[in-house]
Amino acid sequence: MKKSTVRRVAALAIGLALVASACGSDDASTDTGSDTTAAASTSNGELEGMKGTTPLVALSDDFKARLKEMDPALDDYSYAAETYDSITVIALAVTKAKSDGVEYAKEINGITRDGEKCTEFKACADLIAAGTDIDYDGVSGPLEFSGNGEPLKASYGVLVFGADNRLADDKTTYIEAAAPADADVPQVDVEGTRAGDGVLTIGSILPQTGSLAFLGPPEFAGFDLAIKDINDAGGVLGKPVVGIKGDSGDATTDTASKTVDAQLSQNVDAIIGAASSGVSLTVIDKITAAGVVQFSPANTSKKLSSYADKGLYFRSAPSDIVQGAVLAKVITDDGAANVAIIARNDAYGTGLAEDLQKNLEANGAKVVISKIYDEKATTFDAEVDAIKAAAPDAVAIIGFEESSKILATMVEKGVGPKTIKVYGCDGNMGNGLGKSFDAGE
Repeated sequence: MKKSTVRRVAALAIGLALVASACGSDDASTDTGSDTTAAASTSNGELEGMKGTTPLVALSDDFKARLKEMDPALDDYSYAAETYDSITVIALAVTKAKSDGVEYAKEINGITRDGEKCTEFKACADLIAAGTDIDYDGVSGPLEFSGNGEPLKASYGVLVFGADNRLADDKTTYIEAAAPADADVPQVDVEGTRAGDGVLTIGSILPQTGSLAFLGPPEFAGFDLAIKDINDAGGVLGKPVVGIKGDSGDATTDTASKTVDAQLSQNVDAIIGAASSGVSLTVIDKITAAGVVQFSPANTSKKLSSYADKGLYFRSAPSDIVQGAVLAKVITDDGAANVAIIARNDAYGTGLAEDLQKNLEANGAKVVISKIYDEKATTFDAEVDAIKAAAPDAVAIIGFEESSKILATMVEKGVGPKTIKVYGCDGNMGNGLGKSFDAGE
């Protein structure tokens, strides 16, 4: 990558390929969990057939089993692999820089590309020690970061809810997406002078509470497993890596800001998170001003692609510019011609809605209505009434936990997944949505 202090926002031309028409439960990265039977007995399967996209690869049974050792109650794996890889990339960059000070950030993008392939921390660290340039390909995919610290390649899972209101593993398919050469923007210069203390300390702002709390368990499991694997391999700079777990809450609270203050006072070298792009945007300036790396496993807002981050913000999840194309392909491949979009009013929701509409129209579909709702709302009658009046043949819901209330209102008004095609996204496609729907939450 060419060195430059100028960051340009590249237009993405998405190359999409369906890589599996159906993958069984042996390698699908979702899991219905032990409460599936109970859910079926109390649910009418109102979510059955709802389909959606999320950044996802087919995780190995071994990796899922090791995540379960971290959290035996785990029943879905969204962003666990991305969290694991975020920490591993940081540890390898510190190993290469021989410092946990701010200068290690200069090595992060290069760790993911243009070197000898390696897939585990120990093997990669040994290559670095031998003076070999490495290209880390992680459990979440090839990574291959651009100069602005985000992936150029991605795999999306297309998930489907079954009759028990839980994700049906045997219906999961995968779509690969890649950005063209002109999306490979120049390396952003790292700014800052923070010195290291020789102990790699990694904090986190991940959702234990709030509208994305369903993502917390798999992300924390990935966090714990990565640190365990690194320390089992001898640690970094000759010492064990220290992990500090903290809550991000959501954008309606100042939980993330308080967590960041506490972790900066503990001299962290990096902070993993947030899951929500909106939450990250509330704390990114505080983190990067301290000379600390922020590395999100789940942020997808395109606003972060060109944010003035001092070269210290990274993410292992692809931009929603990519997801917009993938989700549009799924919807139009299913034959939808008149689509309604309902999206939360934050950087994630409005950004993905914009890119989804652009790609739907490029695919020949018409967006008959696009409703942006207050993310703090508790009722959605007006929005659903407007959608029903527009008579779409498909509805895309871009939201978080509140998606269960939107769906309940849609079912009540006769436009639920049993009567119309309904699609979700990475913010809501998980077993947590089915649990919330069944509980009336």
